[in-house]
Amino acid sequence: MAFQQRLIACAAQEGADNPAAAGYALIWPVSTRTDIEAAYASALAAGNPNPGGDEAAISDQMILSAVQAELPNLPTS
Repeated sequence: MAFQQRLIACAAQEGADNPAAAGYALIWPVSTRTDIEAAYASALAAGNPNPGGDEAAISDQMILSAVQAELPNLPTS
């Protein structure tokens, strides 16, 4: 849940009309990006119980970069 809230904040920062809907639509494309997936796995292996909510494990910049890359791919209505 913390990761999704961070993703929604990035979508809002990027001007998404509906950041919550964008966050829902982007959760899989963003969370499965290679760098984010690797950081998450590494944090879990190190015993971090909440890598998605930990800025030290997955930085806001990592999430923002992924949102910037994926947001234009969302269908518009």
